[in-house]
Amino acid sequence: MGRLVVCDHPLIQHKLTIIRDKTTNHKQFRELVEETATLIGIEATRDLPLEPKTVETPVGRAEGRAIAGRKIGLVPILRAGLGMVEGLLRLLPAAKVGHIGLYRDPETLKPVQYYISLPSDAEERDLIVIDPMLATGGSAIAAISMLKERNCRPTKMLCLIASPEGIRALNEAHPEVDIYTAAVDERLDEHGYIVPGLGDAGDRLYGTE
Repeated sequence: MGRLVVCDHPLIQHKLTIIRDKTTNHKQFRELVEETATLIGIEATRDLPLEPKTVETPVGRAEGRAIAGRKIGLVPILRAGLGMVEGLLRLLPAAKVGHIGLYRDPETLKPVQYYISLPSDAEERDLIVIDPMLATGGSAIAAISMLKERNCRPTKMLCLIASPEGIRALNEAHPEVDIYTAAVDERLDEHGYIVPGLGDAGDRLYGTE
């Protein structure tokens, strides 16, 4: 079973509280989502392998460690996932970025695919799927299934807020995928929104309420 990691660092929790606040404007919301993604990314990359590396400092030789060549790919679910990408690229500048376009049918709450574009070497990379909200889990499950169908290796799901229902659904569909989130909220409402959540992340990122 994949791990559920709730990132409870004080800076993450502080920023998430401001993100939730309905009075936070679009500019501040975007900046905080990006910053929080960076902080969650630090936790999510804690298991990257290291190898010994010797360097010359200005005063002598130092035995250090360096990342052992692990290739990473970032796959945001459009459109809200885009808000987290730059924050993660600050940590992983060599990562390549793919995109999966899904929208949720308002009647069935099921994801509908409209776009996918992946790096040419996506099959060689450990892929991190990104979406601010893990609500019903439908979009994350569909995105990970699409990656697997293309012989890719999705290993982690990064989000800001998850619901118990979404976590359960993702674990059942893709039990090997780890989930990293800043919070697990109470429940979903009848429209499939996380309660208390933060509203519609895409609308708040891009001012399209």
